[in-house]
Amino acid sequence: MTLSKNIFKYFPQPVFHYQLQDYKKHNKELSEYIYDLHEKDPDGVARSNQGGWHSKPFNLKDKEAAPFKFFIAIQMYVADTFKEYGWRYVPGKVNLTEMWAIINKKNNFNIEHTHPNNYLSAAYYVKAPENCGSFKVTNPNLISRERITASEKWTEFNQNIAQIKPNEGDLLLFPAYLPHSVGINNSHEDRVVISFNIDILK
Repeated sequence: MTLSKNIFKYFPQPVFHYQLQDYKKHNKELSEYIYDLHEKDPDGVARSNQGGWHSKPFNLKDKEAAPFKFFIAIQMYVADTFKEYGWRYVPGKVNLTEMWAIINKKNNFNIEHTHPNNYLSAAYYVKAPENCGSFKVTNPNLISRERITASEKWTEFNQNIAQIKPNEGDLLLFPAYLPHSVGINNSHEDRVVISFNIDILK
């Protein structure tokens, strides 16, 4: 007997996955910029990084520097994310609040965290060697973790954790409230990520 039914999928938690155009050119320039920052400021700051290096916020006033060129290049992806959300996109109101880099060497990782006081957050992969650790997101509905039944298969209804295996040039945009982390870098090469936050000015 065929059941007559509807499934209403309310309140999804999106992660928008893009591949940046001309990412190899951007990544070469960004990599040089990031490692130069690391050399000048080897201590960086401590945030969600466990080991590794977390830069101070980028200086985005230098229009000739790699981060500014990168920011210009990603505007179309931010605009597309707004479109998918159904939000009004007014360029002068879309505010980049902060951008920074993280270099994770072998055995480094990032603990679960959120980015308060922003609408969107992002992770962009400048270097993503094999086995460098997946990008992980956790269901923000904490009550869903109180009782977990045995499942026959993973579905969007019973998962509390999801993972995305990154590649160089990947840009992930997601709601800033979404708990996320980065797995252990099990490769012998650096994983280099740029993150940034987007707010909407009133």
